[in-house]
Amino acid sequence: MAENRPQQASAAADGADMITPVENHDRIHAVNSRADKAAQFIAEHGEVTFNYEEERRVVRRIDIRILPLILGAYFFQQLDKSSLSYVSIFGIMEDAHLKSMEYSWLGSILYIAQLIFQPLAAFLLVKLPTGKVIGTAVIGWGSCAAIMASCTNFKSLLALRFFLGSFEAMIAPSLLAVTQMWWRRSEQTLRASYWNAMNGLTFIVGSLVTYGLGHIVSEKIYRYQTIFIFCGCCTVIFGFIFIVLMPDSPMEAKYLNERERIIAVERLRANQMGVASRQWRWDHVLETFTDFKTLLWFILIVAISIASGGISTFGNLILKDFGFTNFNAILFSMPTGAIQIAIIIGSAWLATRIGRKGIVITGLSCLPTIGTVLMLTVPRNEKNKGVLLLGYYLVQCLGAITPMVYAWSAQNTGGDTKKKTSSAMMFMGMCTGNIIGPLLYNTKDAPLYRPGLIANLVMFVTVGVLGMLIPMYLMVLNRWHAKKREEVGKQANIVDESMVRRKDMQESKAVEIEQNEQAATNIEDDNGLNDLPDLKNEDFIYVY
Repeated sequence: MAENRPQQASAAADGADMITPVENHDRIHAVNSRADKAAQFIAEHGEVTFNYEEERRVVRRIDIRILPLILGAYFFQQLDKSSLSYVSIFGIMEDAHLKSMEYSWLGSILYIAQLIFQPLAAFLLVKLPTGKVIGTAVIGWGSCAAIMASCTNFKSLLALRFFLGSFEAMIAPSLLAVTQMWWRRSEQTLRASYWNAMNGLTFIVGSLVTYGLGHIVSEKIYRYQTIFIFCGCCTVIFGFIFIVLMPDSPMEAKYLNERERIIAVERLRANQMGVASRQWRWDHVLETFTDFKTLLWFILIVAISIASGGISTFGNLILKDFGFTNFNAILFSMPTGAIQIAIIIGSAWLATRIGRKGIVITGLSCLPTIGTVLMLTVPRNEKNKGVLLLGYYLVQCLGAITPMVYAWSAQNTGGDTKKKTSSAMMFMGMCTGNIIGPLLYNTKDAPLYRPGLIANLVMFVTVGVLGMLIPMYLMVLNRWHAKKREEVGKQANIVDESMVRRKDMQESKAVEIEQNEQAATNIEDDNGLNDLPDLKNEDFIYVY
């Protein structure tokens, strides 16, 4: 226990304000050919010691450079993807001669494309430079969004939405990979929430842009075409900026000096997840598909995505059927964005604070459950507009659940190929749900949309139950790893420094120093940098 540590350990912690105690700075460790690129980088440059202030400066530089780029990438992805919903109330059904289910298929085809291309996305993220891959994908889907303006019938819109989805298949798993690559596990939940909160910002900006562009009336171009051109061109411009400014990994970040790059890599060792190997491992793929916790998260993400897919595609139509005009429906959808930003970042902060994502997910699922019940039971009339609007806004709180599941799964997965394939599975689940979701709604069901809303209610209850069950399984895995550590002569109870808050780090360092008196960990012995999947790494600690 920390309370019983030797006096000399405490003194060492107080006297040397260092993240990683190293006795020999010059020794270059040999690493095997299958080790993570970070291990090879540290072996070439030597292990270093650094204090908290140095680490904070490096983290600040990472936040200033990397965060705006990934926030922008996700923002434009959501903007282009959601443009169909924005133009739904500006006559695209009539102008493109769409029938009732054809509009639903335009919503689903994008996720069918993402589902098909997820395995390729996982492979490319392991083998190719991450920054270049993301930037190329941004330019690709931006071009598709702009070209959609030339589509005036169902077949051409369907084809371009498919190509749009094929490029967008790359973005969410790649941003999750970037989050794992640049930040410690204790920092990842909030960072993932920041770029997922772009969903909310898209609602606000997209609604304002649509409101403005929707007033442009021309005899030569439909209003929906104007919106497609604007969104697509802005995305392409950002894509070129992204390629120029985004480093491919901490080891290749030229905007950091050599010492800052070493600190950026060294601080990630506690994650036990690796950084980048650029080697595809089929044993990691096999473990992904036989990992029960990954299956549970897959079911969880499918459930919430079914609800999300239907609401995101039919949201403006549902608002319109509350009794609002076209332009008022757009304006009343704007608070949805503010709600999503607040709930996504707020729930991420709470989950980080209490260290429990399962409980937070269960609590979050209660809000859209209540909102769905209101939308199902309150009659559609003029005096009930406010109550119906409240129900709709409560349902939008579902936006906080998806990023929480992404972060939860990512924090509990180790090994480069397994991280990418697990992320691919999560996004395949997301795509599956988003394909099913819009098909549960039909414009013929207006104004109540009862079949779709009832299906959503079942999904929200399922999410709440899984949020309580998954932590129980993770506790079993942690006990299993503790037993394995004992069997190989290590301490059963170890400190997970990757999840320790900064104000508690001092005590954690003292505990680690006490453990290091018994066993020193060099690069070649560091399971986290040897590209081991989490189930085979007894030092991996699962977070709830």
